[in-house]
Amino acid sequence: MSTGRRRTRVLVGAAVVAVAALSLQGCAIVDGSGDDPDTLRVMMGADTTYPKERAQWQRETAAEFERTTGADIQWETYSTPQEELTAIQTSVISGQGPDVYAIGTTFTPTAYATGAFVEMGAEQWEAVGGKDQFAPASLGISGPSTSKQIGIPFASRPFVMAVNTELLARAGITDLPTSWDQLTEDARKTTGDGTYGMAIAYADGFDPWKFVWGMAQNAGNTIVDGGTAEIDAPAVEQAYRTYFDWVTKDGVVDPAAIGWNNPQALAQFADGKAAFFPMTTTTSLNSLKGSAVDGKYEYALLPTVPPGASERPADGIEAASILSGDNLVVADYGSKQDLSFAFVKQVSSPQAQERYFELFGQLPTNSVAADRIAEQNPDLAPIVRAGELSKPTAFTGAWSDVQLSLVDVVVQSIPSLKSGEVSDDQLRKRLAAAQRDAQATLDRQKNGGL
Repeated sequence: MSTGRRRTRVLVGAAVVAVAALSLQGCAIVDGSGDDPDTLRVMMGADTTYPKERAQWQRETAAEFERTTGADIQWETYSTPQEELTAIQTSVISGQGPDVYAIGTTFTPTAYATGAFVEMGAEQWEAVGGKDQFAPASLGISGPSTSKQIGIPFASRPFVMAVNTELLARAGITDLPTSWDQLTEDARKTTGDGTYGMAIAYADGFDPWKFVWGMAQNAGNTIVDGGTAEIDAPAVEQAYRTYFDWVTKDGVVDPAAIGWNNPQALAQFADGKAAFFPMTTTTSLNSLKGSAVDGKYEYALLPTVPPGASERPADGIEAASILSGDNLVVADYGSKQDLSFAFVKQVSSPQAQERYFELFGQLPTNSVAADRIAEQNPDLAPIVRAGELSKPTAFTGAWSDVQLSLVDVVVQSIPSLKSGEVSDDQLRKRLAAAQRDAQATLDRQKNGGL
C-alpha cells in the first residue's frame, strides 16, 4: 500500500483522536508552518537529566549542519508521552510541523500508522548513509516488516539495574537476583540505616509501565495479543501489585519516591542511599561518574522470572528489556526531505554517535561506534547483553494509547500510594478501565482509525 493511501486511510480517525487529545492537554509544537526552506525543524524529547549537555549538543550539531548544508536547525521539544503523541497527531491533521522527529521506539508503530512519515526504501537508506551501518537489533521496531520501515535507529537504551556492590556485600548478598521475588528479598536485606533496597520513580512519565510490561512478559503475557488487549489479566495485576508493594507493604523504597521522577531516583542511588536502581540505562553513566558510588557499582540484567515464581513458565518470555531507544522519522508532508536526510546522515556517523554517547551515555546504533564503545568499556557487557535480550512492544498504531493506559493506572494510584495502600479492589477497577480504553483503541485501529 502506498504512503498516500495509508495516510488517507487513517487521516479521519487521526483527526478525531488528536482533536480530543488537544482539548485535554497542551501541544508542544512551536507555532509556524516551517515554510522557510533554509530552516529544518527537528523535534525531540526534552532532557531533564542533562539539560546543559543537550544545549551543547544542539549547538554543535546545528553548527556542523550549517557548515555542510547552509541551513539552520530549529529545535522543538516534548516533555511527556502525551505531548509526544499530540505532536504527531497534530502534524498529521495539519500537514505541517517538524521535518524530523526523534521519537521513542515504542511510538514508532503509531507514527507508522499515520502514513505521514517517509517509508525507507533503497534510495532513502542510501541518503542517510546506508542501512547496513546500523546494528541489526536496533532495526527491530523500525516498521512492521524489514521492507516496510520508517524508523531510523538513533540511540539505543537497553534497560538494566545499577547495583551498589558495597551495600550488597555488607548484607551478605553474593549472587545477583534473577527473579523479581529475589530482587524484593534482596531489597529487604539492604534496607535500613538510612538506605533503601531500591530507588524507584513512581511519578515518572516513562518508567512505571516498563516494570509492568517486563514482569508480564516474563509470565507469558504480551499486553497486546494480535488485536486483543490483555491488561486485566492476572499476570498484569500481579506485576502492578509487586511494583506498588515495594513502597507500601515491603517498605524497600523511600516513601518520597512516590513523587519522584527518574533523575531523583538516580540521585538517590548516586548518593549511595539505595542498593538497586532498576530500570536504568547507560544514560546514568555520567551522573554516577565522580559520585559517592563511583567504583562501587556495576550494571546487571533485570530479573526475567515473574513475580510469584522461582523459574520462568514454559510460555514466559526472557525479555530483559523492551527494545528501547529513539528512532528518527522524516515527515513526508513537507518539502525538506533532502535536508532531513542530510541531518540524519550527520547524526548517524560513527563520530557523531560516539559524541552522543560521551555526552549522554546512550549507546550508538551505528555498528562501528557501538563496537568501539564496547571495546573501550568492558563493564557495559550486561547492557550489551540486555540489548540482545530486548523484545519489542506490539507493532500496532494503537500501542501509544495502550502505553498511556498502563501509565494511567499508576497515575491514578498515586494518592492511594501516599495513603499507604492500593487495595485489590482499586487496582482491579483501574485495570478494567485501562483494558476498556486499550481495547477501544485497538478496535479503532482495526477499523482504520489511529
